[in-house]
Amino acid sequence: MHRILSQTKGDRWIWLIVILLSVISALAVYSSTGTLAYKHGVGAESYLIKHMAMIFGGIALMFVSHKLDYRYYAGISKILMIVTIPLLLYTLIFGNHVNDASRWIAIPGTGLTFQTSDLAKLSLITFLARSLSRKQENIKDVKESFMPIMGSVCLVFVLIAWANLSTGLMLFGVSILLLIIGRISVKQISVVCLAGFILLLGILFLGPRRHMYLTRIETFRHPEKADPDKSFQANHAKIAIATGGIFGKGPGNSTERNYLPHPYSDFIYATIIEEYGMIGGFALVVIYLFLLYRCIKIVTKAPKAFGALLAAGLSFSLTIQAFANMAVAVGLGPVTGVPLPLVSMGGTSILFTSVAFGIILSVSRHIDEYEDNRKVVVGEIREKEIAA
Repeated sequence: MHRILSQTKGDRWIWLIVILLSVISALAVYSSTGTLAYKHGVGAESYLIKHMAMIFGGIALMFVSHKLDYRYYAGISKILMIVTIPLLLYTLIFGNHVNDASRWIAIPGTGLTFQTSDLAKLSLITFLARSLSRKQENIKDVKESFMPIMGSVCLVFVLIAWANLSTGLMLFGVSILLLIIGRISVKQISVVCLAGFILLLGILFLGPRRHMYLTRIETFRHPEKADPDKSFQANHAKIAIATGGIFGKGPGNSTERNYLPHPYSDFIYATIIEEYGMIGGFALVVIYLFLLYRCIKIVTKAPKAFGALLAAGLSFSLTIQAFANMAVAVGLGPVTGVPLPLVSMGGTSILFTSVAFGIILSVSRHIDEYEDNRKVVVGEIREKEIAA
């Protein structure tokens, strides 16, 4: 055990956050899958075992990705983008269709489904970090720098948002933040935002899920006029939160898990508040805020632009997704299908989230090694000065 711990490098607080979120996830998933297990005639333990296998698999991937020097991800990002675009197109055309959306493709021989938007998030963020860091000297050049960056952002946004608008919008927002950090001019960022807005209108009024999007927005704006069937999930999430009170009903005592369609994924935060109360819900918010704080420290200490942009993009992606999920659960946003990172039950989403954590830790590990080497060099210089 000591040997394994000695091999884990990077920010120790982030490792602790991952462990805490994994424990919370195991408790919440085990509690919220009882009804699902009953419907399929199996024990809730079977879902817990599958979920824990994914968590341990994710931790293994995080360990491997944090051991790889983060600078290698610059080259990997080009390959990822080349693979991602065709995969997104393939998903739209041949993927599994659920509720007029095609988000998943099956992984042959595994029985698992793979949501290509998870790969796209990782691909676009690493690609943007690479492009922005390498083009700093001519960052204002429209043809050489701006157009390729804008094209990649808008293309990935359309391909994701066509079937998964919420994920597309969050990734677009993260991309804008990276452009700001990467010193893209306000004028050029405005052009990207305008292009994104035009594409958004096209998806809202022409996309295959346009009726669902408009209904959800209208339900959120005027819940008192909404069809009870349309506001079913949001209403039961509010009931779960209201009945949880300050201290909650206790682990495993949720009742709304029997009514919420997805108490183990999209609305797992409502289940957590029902069982652990406002104290539990607030604690989870603090954990994600602390994660953002630790990641910002990594960004400010990173000696290279690529490392800073990479850590910033991935940390913003994780925390924005977390707060979007929690906002939906408490009624601060329209219903979406966004999971709570490293807490919601999921398959490949947990694995990609873990890889994102691993890359952030790789940047942190490099910072620690850089500072250690700098201290050694400074110490040697001082010794020579004293000897002289």
